[in-house]
Order: sequence, then structure tokens, then C-alpha cells
Amino acid sequence: MADVILKAKNISKAFAGVQALKNVDLTIHKGEIHCLAGENGSGKSTLIKIISGVYVPDEGEIELNGKKYSRLTPMESIEQGVQIIYQDLSIFPNLTVAENIALNHELSNKRKLVNWSRVREIAEQAVSKIDFEIDLDERVENLSVAEKQLVAISRALLHNARLIIMDEPTTALTKKEVAALFKIIKNLQKQGISILFVSHKIDEVFEISEKITILRNGQNVISGEVADFDNDQFAYYMTGRKFKDTYFEFEGRQEEPLLKVENLSLENSFEDVSFELYPGEILGITGLLGSGRNELAQSLFGLLPADSGKIYIKGKPVKIRSVQDAIKNKIGYVPEDRLTEGLFMPQSIGRNIIISNIKSLLSKFGFINKDKMEDEIEEFINQFNIATPSAELPVQALSGGNQQRVVLAKWLATQPSILILNGPTVGVDIGSKYDIHQILRGLAEQGIGVIIISDDIPEVLYNCNRILIIREGRITDEVPGKEITAEELTNLMAGA
Repeated sequence: MADVILKAKNISKAFAGVQALKNVDLTIHKGEIHCLAGENGSGKSTLIKIISGVYVPDEGEIELNGKKYSRLTPMESIEQGVQIIYQDLSIFPNLTVAENIALNHELSNKRKLVNWSRVREIAEQAVSKIDFEIDLDERVENLSVAEKQLVAISRALLHNARLIIMDEPTTALTKKEVAALFKIIKNLQKQGISILFVSHKIDEVFEISEKITILRNGQNVISGEVADFDNDQFAYYMTGRKFKDTYFEFEGRQEEPLLKVENLSLENSFEDVSFELYPGEILGITGLLGSGRNELAQSLFGLLPADSGKIYIKGKPVKIRSVQDAIKNKIGYVPEDRLTEGLFMPQSIGRNIIISNIKSLLSKFGFINKDKMEDEIEEFINQFNIATPSAELPVQALSGGNQQRVVLAKWLATQPSILILNGPTVGVDIGSKYDIHQILRGLAEQGIGVIIISDDIPEVLYNCNRILIIREGRITDEVPGKEITAEELTNLMAGA
């Protein structure tokens, strides 16, 4: 067909004997918003890199704008109008907005000298294409994630983009920022630009996409119009499993809470926060970005010590002025950003698991008991079903869901009585998300008090027996998870 931008046919690719893709097909038409979905490890990233010319397929061919390639190079892909915006956005934080947008354009035109007025003019033209208002002299490191993404989109449009591939573009965005991004995607579509939207977030896929292609284990599972799918089918095709949303059942409060917080305050973050957490309970704390929810989580773990207020653990007053204080009082914390706050990415899976509990593995002479260490690592890998052939692999080699399991294992190794999770399933796929929720329910059944801090409405509704709403730094409402709808909870968060 004349309006076909991309046609990938019978694409296969293996790495060291592992079949990443097998006979995969993908067709995208002009001006189409097409979702490529699949769990982590399904082959999405490999297919993207073949379309961009980074990898050469073992079998199959790529057709761009009617031209067939068996060995596509990155430059040929760009010349055919393919632009990829990866999760890390591939921008230079120490350069200005104008420099990030224009310098690639100047290099591709083989300019030997930089003309700064031309750089600014190019950048102005690029941002105007998506009505993006930004200080072109601002360093990119000072921008929000949403603004950085728009810089990457503006840069992509300089190269006469016909197909823009967005790899998990909404992972770190708020709902408001997602809505703004979707508006821009729709405007790009009106200009005849095709979008390949790579995601596993069901609600967003159904909102923005027209067609869906799902991969599983490196193979096509199904492709079709969005109207032909519902949420349950989408999840099943992605994972091969059927999920059923059930509410978390809490047996009841015991006489004494595990954790009691009274009038906790931190200047410019939150004020007069009070609540209790009971053994075996999963307590949800939710609010919009900037509500104070993140700062509250960090304060309870000693990262941002509170200015005033009282904290009691099992009825005894405690002071949590540092992370060491929190750990001593049997508090574990899973941070929102596992990549920079939760894990040592180049280090092994095993080392990441035992790092927070290393003192318990020391012999009386101060040496690590290697047998005890290996047994503990193996135990947690099995307990959390961490998919890895070896504990010696760097943790950065794992999928997002498996990395999150490593973070959980790391803190469970300290045997906490209280576990605080800030955005526990950010950036993980549907199957891993479900599994992590089951793990948290299992921990609660063991008597651990769990706090989930999240703005993922279904997450807190189904997995928390009580939900606290924080708005402008104050707890404004407390509701039972089973007795409130998603819409009602959203309205409470927004103050409607």
C-alpha cells in the first residue's frame, strides 16, 4: 500500500543462542498511532533497534517508505524519517535546550564551525512545531522529565521525521504531563507523522492508540484495531495469564499499632500528619505530585528527618533522624527510583540483595561467611522468583520487574517489621506488577505492616485496606479501599 511507512517482515534475531525475535511482523501506516506492547523481555527493544539500524536481523527484511533493506544502517533509517526517543531520552544534561536540539542537525549537515545564531534559529523553529514554550538557554539538567521529553521530540522533528518511536514515554510523567504529551502526539498525527508507542500501560494504550501489536517471548501474539481488545484480553495476550482484581482483606486491628505517627511536620513539605499502621495491614497513602507524599515517605525512613512531631514503634517513642535509625527500628524502604536510589546497577544481583544485611553475614573475626551469604542469596532469588541464570550477573541486566524484586529482597533480608514502598510498580509490566502485589499481600499475612505510597489508583484501591489522601502537605481524608470508586478517589486527591 502506498501509505505504508514501515513494514517489518519475518524478523528473527538471536544473541548467543538466545532467540530474541522469531518471525516477527509489524506494519505501520502514515499518520497512524500504533502501540507495540509486551512484557519486559518480549523483544520490543530488539525490534526497535532493528528498525533503527542498530542491529542487523538474522532473517527477514525491513521496508521503509517502499524501499526494502536486508541490512539497514542507522543513517539509512534516519534518512527514511525514523526517529527514536528512548526512555533515557539520549540528551546532554550539561548543554542548553538550544544546543541539544540543534547540534545533531549541524553535525548531520557536516558544519565545521558553530554558528550560534543559526543554532538558536534552528531550535526556535523546532520548538514552534509543537508549540513548546521553553527558555532555549536553560541547561537541560534543570528541566522536568516532561520538558526533557519535549526537547527530544523537537529534536526528532528536525530530521523530517515520518515515524517517531517512543519507548515507554510516560514512565516518569504525571497524569497532567501524560495528557499534554498525548495532545502533542495527536498534533503530530495531524501532520501525517506516524507514532509507534511502546508501552504496557493498559489505560494509556487504549486512550492514545489506534492499532496494537503484542509480542510475547519474541513472537507475534496478535495485531489488530484497539476497538477489538478489552483490558482483560490485552493483559492475557501480553502475559499468557488471566488476572482477576481482588480486594486485599485485612483480618483486623490488633490492640497496639506497629507504627504511630503524631503531628509529623517538615517545613515546605507536609504538616501535622498523623496515622497508625497495624501488623498485617497494607496502608495506602496517595496524592498528586507535589502533595507531600514523597517527602513523607523519605521522612519516615530518615532521608528527610521531620522538623517536629512524634513517631512510636510498638508503643515506644523513637527518633528517626537517619537511615541507620530507620533500619535499627526495623523499617525497610523501597524508593520510587530504583535505578538511582534502590540499586547498585553495575554490581551483581547477589551483592545487591545482601548489602543492607551484610553485618549478619560476618563471622566473629569480621570476615563474610561465604556459605551463609550464598545460601541467603539463593533463598531470596527463589522466594521472589527473580528470573536470572546466575546471581553473579549485574543487576542492570535484569528487567524492570526483576530489578524491583531485588530491591524488595534487599530490604526483606533485614527482617523489617515495617515496609514502606514508594511507587512499588513504577515502570514494571503487567505480569510483574501483579506478582509484586501478591508478594506484598504475602508479607502482610506474615504480620509485616506495609505502606504503599502511590498515585496509581487501581494499585491502592485493590491492595490497601485503608487509604489516606494527602493534599498540600496534609492528610485530608481516610477511606476504606473496598468502599470507594476510582473516580471518587481521584476527586478526593484533586480536592474536588
